[in-house]
Amino acid sequence: MGEDAELRGTTTLDGFRVLWVGIKREPTVFTVATLGAVLFGVLTVADAWVLGWSTQHVLIPAFEDGEIRTSLLVWVVALFMAVAILRAIGIVARRLGGGIMYYRMQSHTRRGVTRQYLALPMEWHQRHPTGQLLSNAYSDVEAAWSPIMPLPMALGTVVMMVIAVVQMFLADVVMALVGLLVFPAVVVANLLYQHYSSPLMTRAQGLRAEVSEIAHESFDGAMVVKTLGREVEETDRFRAKAHELRDVNIRAGRIRAVFDPALASLPSLGVLVVLAVGVSRVSSGATDAGDVVTIAYLLTIVSFPIRAIGWLLGEFPRSVVGYRRAKAVLDAQGSMTYGDDRLPLSGAGALLEVDGLHYAYDADAPLLRGVDFDVQPGRTVALVGATASGKSTLTNLMTRLVDPDRGAIRLDGHDLKGLRKGELPRDVALVPQTAFMFDDTVRGNVTLGAEVPDDLVWAALRTAQADGFVAALPEGLDTRLGERGTSLSGGQRQRLSLARALVRRPRLLILDDATSAVDPEVEARILASLRDDRRDGSSASLVVVAYRKATISLADEVVHLDDGRIVGRGTHAELLASSPAYAQLVNAYESETEPTGVSE
Repeated sequence: MGEDAELRGTTTLDGFRVLWVGIKREPTVFTVATLGAVLFGVLTVADAWVLGWSTQHVLIPAFEDGEIRTSLLVWVVALFMAVAILRAIGIVARRLGGGIMYYRMQSHTRRGVTRQYLALPMEWHQRHPTGQLLSNAYSDVEAAWSPIMPLPMALGTVVMMVIAVVQMFLADVVMALVGLLVFPAVVVANLLYQHYSSPLMTRAQGLRAEVSEIAHESFDGAMVVKTLGREVEETDRFRAKAHELRDVNIRAGRIRAVFDPALASLPSLGVLVVLAVGVSRVSSGATDAGDVVTIAYLLTIVSFPIRAIGWLLGEFPRSVVGYRRAKAVLDAQGSMTYGDDRLPLSGAGALLEVDGLHYAYDADAPLLRGVDFDVQPGRTVALVGATASGKSTLTNLMTRLVDPDRGAIRLDGHDLKGLRKGELPRDVALVPQTAFMFDDTVRGNVTLGAEVPDDLVWAALRTAQADGFVAALPEGLDTRLGERGTSLSGGQRQRLSLARALVRRPRLLILDDATSAVDPEVEARILASLRDDRRDGSSASLVVVAYRKATISLADEVVHLDDGRIVGRGTHAELLASSPAYAQLVNAYESETEPTGVSE
């Protein structure tokens, strides 16, 4: 889908371009569905011929002779049965093929959108709300391919219409031309419909994303809404946007309600005009009454193709809008580029170098300014600083979730920007403060689908001090945790999140306050286990965003951040002695956390 040219021009042309994308992807299914629709169309017109033949060769002679010959009756039944069976085959092929195309294209596009979400950098996701992303993957994709199911039927009815038009011209050219005045009227009606409906369809698709966004926020923040008594306000916020979507859809529905009856009535008006002209021509002897009846009947047959084409064209405004919104995701690149460098295959800790780092979310308010430090292989460095000093942003930069504005971060001498895509996650693991759990088993949450033996899973759980409570769960590693791991405490979720990182044997492990919900005694055991793992020669370098004295004191070196700058480096004891600001900060943290209980 990403290879097609950008959609430009009228909605009708863009709608056909969208359909062409689906035809190119599913040519075989499209051919089968179209042949079925053509077969249905031809046999629908053939019904008139079979009826005429039966009337001429069976019914009229029967009235004249007073008897019906058995052989002719068999032929009539056989003809009607053959037409009915073949037409049924055509219907099955048309509907089955159209349905397969519709659902395959939805599946293909949704997978593409989802893969793109996973591939795009975090900075792109930060600019796009979750509700919009959900809408892109669901309602926009559904809208994009809504015309592809009726497409084979519309093409089949075109064949029906061509045959009927040829027969009309063979009967009487003048009345055929009069009858075909219906087609310019259909074109004008469709252009008017698209002119008025396209802006409403565009707004409706945008509002669907906004409604999804509000619903997602309300569900995600259910605890905040409930505990602060904001149910009424959240309901009103959702209601206002839902009502706006309702009103836009109603306005679009009113336009469709005018368009559909107008389109359906045009053939009937054509029949009336043909009959009026036909009476005049019969009176003048220019044509026969039978030709007038034939053209009027064929024009009623033509009315079905016109309606089928109208149904197709009527879906184009919504389809084009949905396609453009989904394609915008598929074409998104983000600003993150990759090189060809590879990291060495080693079990030893990695060397991390942060050199002259600058970063700002807002150009007028830089967050990190000239940050320089390094983490030697196998050593532990603690990042300490007040709230909003840039610690979490620094962890995002070290894992290349975002890129710095200036400066460089190197791993084993390689600039992170020069590494191949997928190279960094193999050797670097980040454990964030907020531990996200999937609605999966304990094993699934630790391995995330990787082929990891259970003994290594248990080893990671032991290091994270999570093996005890996991063993006590009803089904051990096979226990399902529920959505977001709601069956676990905050501390248990954090320990499973740590085990998830450890099971991959990273060479650089970054903990962003990843044990904040764990009591100090358990945290000390976790950090001790991480240090003990170093003795086997396959240790990871460790960067810890820390607040507690007990945690900080275990680090080989402390980096003190203040207002986006490094204002001190050394051991915990050295900084306590040399930096009053540092001593005041860690002592303040200690006094704040001592009285409070921490959930397990």
